[in-house]
Amino acid sequence: MTVHNSINLIGIPADTGGARTGCLMGPDALRTAGIETTLSELGYQINDRGNFECDATSVLTHNNSSIHHLADYNALIEMLADLSKISAEETPFPIFMGGDHSIASGILPGLAHDAEAANEEQFVLWLDAHPDFQTLETTESGNLHGTPVAYVIGDKDFEGAVPAPKQPIKPENICMMGIRSVDTAERKRLACTNIEVHDMRAIDEHGIVKPLRAFLDRVRAAKGRLHVSLDVDFLDPEIAPAVGTTVPGGATFREAHLIMEMLHDSGLVTSLDISELNPFLDERGRTATLIVDLIASLFGRKVLDRRTWSF
Repeated sequence: MTVHNSINLIGIPADTGGARTGCLMGPDALRTAGIETTLSELGYQINDRGNFECDATSVLTHNNSSIHHLADYNALIEMLADLSKISAEETPFPIFMGGDHSIASGILPGLAHDAEAANEEQFVLWLDAHPDFQTLETTESGNLHGTPVAYVIGDKDFEGAVPAPKQPIKPENICMMGIRSVDTAERKRLACTNIEVHDMRAIDEHGIVKPLRAFLDRVRAAKGRLHVSLDVDFLDPEIAPAVGTTVPGGATFREAHLIMEMLHDSGLVTSLDISELNPFLDERGRTATLIVDLIASLFGRKVLDRRTWSF
């Protein structure tokens, strides 16, 4: 973190991966909540590159009839793979502001491709209530925001339907935290991988510090790059209601800030995405404000610097 003195804000208002509309307003909600001012006050130079959108140029179907917006998913992957690679080659730290979590399907392979070119390992900290480990064959809802992790590790169920990842992420380089809603198909398939999973029961029993510190030690030992993927539903809906996939029992205010503070202290984070922020479901902007506050912790704001919130 300390090697970056400038930040690129990249809006990705993708809204077709889920069943509820509204995530397309996420990037502008973060802007309204003061992300640029907040990070500027911490000493960073901010470059807001605006919003990047894409339109499907064809109609794609799949033998799983529940799947919807497959062509949009395809177009998003192609656009973001190139955008992520370009962003990784620039000096500024990229913050990808979604959009639903299908954006990770394009972002992560692009980042991994650049890391591979530099002979470095790409790691991912996945902060989410869900593992998003469905495939095109197993998804029952057809919501493609539930598929990105399976896609980015190169699962064969995606072959022939969407472009293969430019560079897959190694399963053992992914650490999931906050998981508390897993479908049967996902559970069986996760058990066959080396993905590190810390559900909320494990966090309740053992805390957040020890597993996060162990993962960061692995990233450091590998001299790797670390991408943080933060889904709003990682947080407890009592503090972050602006998400269409709420699951009770999520991370608390202090747990979330502690994670961000530890990530900052590690100096290992090289990119960030924020997904599933749906301002249509928010309460007077409280979720967007919280997310900006968490980002501030990631970039160095300390506990003693906390501001009083007013709603």
